[in-house]
Order: sequence, then C-alpha cells, then structure tokens
Amino acid sequence: MRQGIDGMWLALLIGGVTAALAAAAVPELVDALGASGGVRPYAVSYLRISLVGVPAMLVVLAGTGVLRGLQDTRTPLLVAVAGGLVNAGLNALLVLGLHRGIAGSAAGTVLTQYAAAAAYVAVVSRGARQLGVRVRPHVPGLRTAAVAGVPLLLRTVTLRAALVVMTAVAARIGDSAIAAHQVAFAVWTLLQFALDAVAIAGQAITGRALGAGDVAGARAATRRMVQWGVLAGVAAGLLLAVVSGVLPALFTGSSDVRGLITRVLLVVALLQPVAGVVFVLDGVLIGAGDGRYLARAGVVTLIAFLPAAYAVLATHAGLVALWAAYGVFMTARLVVLATRARGPAWLVTGAVR
Repeated sequence: MRQGIDGMWLALLIGGVTAALAAAAVPELVDALGASGGVRPYAVSYLRISLVGVPAMLVVLAGTGVLRGLQDTRTPLLVAVAGGLVNAGLNALLVLGLHRGIAGSAAGTVLTQYAAAAAYVAVVSRGARQLGVRVRPHVPGLRTAAVAGVPLLLRTVTLRAALVVMTAVAARIGDSAIAAHQVAFAVWTLLQFALDAVAIAGQAITGRALGAGDVAGARAATRRMVQWGVLAGVAAGLLLAVVSGVLPALFTGSSDVRGLITRVLLVVALLQPVAGVVFVLDGVLIGAGDGRYLARAGVVTLIAFLPAAYAVLATHAGLVALWAAYGVFMTARLVVLATRARGPAWLVTGAVR
C-alpha cells in the first residue's frame, strides 16, 4: 500500500511537470504533428485545455494499478463506467447544449478525469487509513517508486510514440485521413479496453501466483488467458467487420470519410486476434514485474514500426496502408512478448522481484 501511495504522488508530480512543459509549446507541437491550416486552430484549442487533465489522468492510471494489486477490479470498473457516463453527459451539455465546440469537448474530458482521480484518491486513502498507512508523500518511497516505474514508463512512452507517429502521418495525408484516423483510433481504444479485461486478470493472477511461489500455476494461467485472448480477439474482430459498413455514419456525414473509415475498420478488425494475445502477455509480464524486458521490447518494436510508417508517408500509400503498418508494430509486439513468455526468465518467485 505504501508503495502504491508513493506511486500516485509520483504520477501527480510527473503529470504536472509534463503538462507545464507541453503547455509552453502547444502551437509547435501541433505544427510538428502536421495539422493543416483548417485543423490547426481546433487542435491548439483542444490540446491546451486537455493538457490540464494530464496530472489527473496519471493519478487514475496509478490508482488503477494500486487497486489491481490489491485484487480489487470492481472499483476500477465502477469508476470507468461512471466516468464514461459523466464524460458523455458533460460533452453533450458543453458541445450540444452550450455550443462550446471543441473546447467544450476537451473541458468535459478534463473535468471527468479529475472526478475519477478524486474517486481513486478517496478509495486508496480510506484503505490506507484502515491499514494505518500515512497518505502523505514519503521521499524514500518516491525514489523507490521512480526507480521501479522507469522501465514501465519507457514501455508506455514507446507505445504512445507509435500512436503519435500514426497521427502525424495521418495529418500529412490530408484532413479526410486525419478525421477517419481519429474515428478508427476511438474504435481501436474501445476494443482495447474490452480486450484488456483478460489482461487485467492476467496481471493480478500472475502476480499472486509468483508471489506465492507457484510457477506451474503461473504457466497454466498464462496458457488459459492466451486462449481467452485469442477468442476475445476473434469475436471483437468479427463484430467490428460486421458493423464496419454502418458504424461510420454515426461519426460523419461525408461519404468520402465514411468510405475511408469503413476500409480502415476492416484492417482494425483483422488486428484484433493479435491484439488479444498481445494485451494478455503484456499484462502477464507486468504482473510478473518484468518491466525491464518490457521497456527493451518497447524500443525494439518502435524501431520496427518507424520504417513502415515512413514508407507510407514517402510512397503516399494512404491511411489504410498506415493502419497496415501499425499491424507491423502489433506483430512485432506479439513476437517479442511470446518469445519472453515461452522462456523461464520472467518466472521470478517471491514478494519482491
């Protein structure tokens, strides 16, 4: 519990520093991403407001990790569902009711992020008081959390970097492409959250099994969860393929953009079985405390992806090809994670790795 609380304090600190540094260079960041003249003002407005929510977003991620470590998956589910409903309501009020446009959408998300962060702080603080653990920051604990968290931070940075590169390439393809890309990315994120349910279970079960010294149990659970990941990925892919022709109409009235979204969603559908296994193995290795390998693997997969993304831009291959290039990234992740899972190096038993 002590380490988890220090992790939340560290997340708040990192989030504040990151938001402050990024806020000073918002126009430059938008230009670097290749926004067109028509998109640029909206992108600047959205980014400036959404950066305010970065500290809360990181606290939510840290709080989710604390509760998963305590085998509490119900509270994160409740917070996520409530947050989604609140976010939708605020966006409807601010965008449709008060006509605040893109700024209203960003503000609704930021308010939701802080509400979710407050919920996690309340739950974790209550648990800490019950255990007699102080909630004030503890300097040695902050140092320990920083050292332990650096590998996972690097792993997360590589994952986000791939998505940023995709956005930058899509923006340079054209306004229709960036619009279709954002819709596809929203659908990808939704499916990722669904497939992550198995990964969350893998993280918790693996940590508990290895902490108890049960190597055989960790192996068996991993095999079962990989099977579930494949089944969940196939089901998600088939469902998305079925609705890919009608789903775009919910997002845009442009026939050109709708057609592009449909084609991209079919690629997203094909990637779901791969994603199902990748997310499971990622969760298993996080639960095993194998952060250093995940950091190195993240760098390798990003390096594998960058030439594919550049080739799309250089050859003007278009948005569908860009998402196919992202398939290279996901396949590379599958290879490095499956290779690690087959070996024994991650099966370290005991309460502390």
